[in-house]
Amino acid sequence: MGCLAKQGHMVIGMDISETKNELINAGKATILEKDLDNLIEDGRSKGLVQATANVDEAIKNSQVSIICVGTPNNEHGNLSLAYIEQTARSIGSSLKGSEEFHVVAVRSTVVPGTCDWLAELIEEESGLVNNEGFAVISNPEFLREGTAIKDYFEPPMTVIGSSNERATEIMKSVYKELDAPIAVVETKTAEIIKFVNNSYHALKITFANEVGNICKSLGMDSHDVMELFGMDTKLNISTAYFKPGFAYGGSCLPKDLKGLVAIARDNHLNVPVLESVSRSNREQIRRALEIVYESGRRKVGILGLSFKEGTDDLRMSPNVQIAETLLGKGYKLNIFDSNVKVSSLLGKNRSYMQEHLPHLDELITDNLDDVIVNSEILVVCHKSNLFSELDSKYPNKVIIDLARNSNKTSENNYNGICW
Repeated sequence: MGCLAKQGHMVIGMDISETKNELINAGKATILEKDLDNLIEDGRSKGLVQATANVDEAIKNSQVSIICVGTPNNEHGNLSLAYIEQTARSIGSSLKGSEEFHVVAVRSTVVPGTCDWLAELIEEESGLVNNEGFAVISNPEFLREGTAIKDYFEPPMTVIGSSNERATEIMKSVYKELDAPIAVVETKTAEIIKFVNNSYHALKITFANEVGNICKSLGMDSHDVMELFGMDTKLNISTAYFKPGFAYGGSCLPKDLKGLVAIARDNHLNVPVLESVSRSNREQIRRALEIVYESGRRKVGILGLSFKEGTDDLRMSPNVQIAETLLGKGYKLNIFDSNVKVSSLLGKNRSYMQEHLPHLDELITDNLDDVIVNSEILVVCHKSNLFSELDSKYPNKVIIDLARNSNKTSENNYNGICW
């Protein structure tokens, strides 16, 4: 309320707690938060802030309703939507007969699909039509206790999840004073982003703690290590590797992860996050295989065999693991990889191939058309312009994309591994 009033908005707070309403109307904050008292007092003195327990009064005198009620976990970990359901029904009841377009912005953390459900509830209670008389949008908050005011005025971005252009423009006007980009995305994308952000923050803390425990056991200063880690903004602290897709492989990541876990084990340390990384990686390979099995097709073309495009390195390649498993189950394979020449493989790379795919020279070719013609299902393991239109060019082939060659969702003959 205080931040919105600081931007010049007229703000009506609605709460069933009379104590909270009395505090706001007296120009006092209801929680302890740096600088919030001053904002509430200033907003109240300018006539921009008021509070009430009367839902009708709040709704009928506003253009935007911001829902920020609690969504606590139940005993199974799921979010309870009881409070937000009650709030939505109250808003719907108050909107009954309204002729002015109203935006309902969900600030609370909710599961994807909640905004659609809330729109149905409001339709039931109000008699209005969603996206005509009102619109429900997602507008997640990213405020940390203790720095909430600073976080509000200096956000990395403002997220608006909406399919309604009118509602989107209204919400943009609410935040127009903030010097931050406004990201307009699909509603479900906005609804899930808070979960993703906070889970990653929890992962970062746990990762740093496990590294710290290992460093201490070795007599090292973990803060020096993590400070050096943070200096790499090209890979470590960046968007690098944040592309959902297939499993990692190669000679470095699997080896060094296993080595770090071994260091922890040798020093009698339990590092469950680090230990679980390789298990999760194996699960992604299993998921890809399950998609192949479920297709019911037995003639498989694998497009890309090395652990990533642009190299002939087969060591610990998840694509080799896919091929090896399918061969073991009696599938007929045809493999395309223009970079892999069996006669040119040397050293450990050649040894790895001979151990896992000893008859690779009989399966692989640099003729893409031959592989496509002789396959019923195409497992695309590399990202390349050669593979971007396979689903439309070959509608009779099942396409399993592990490398995001298309922005399509899984439909018809195209299936992305996690999109």
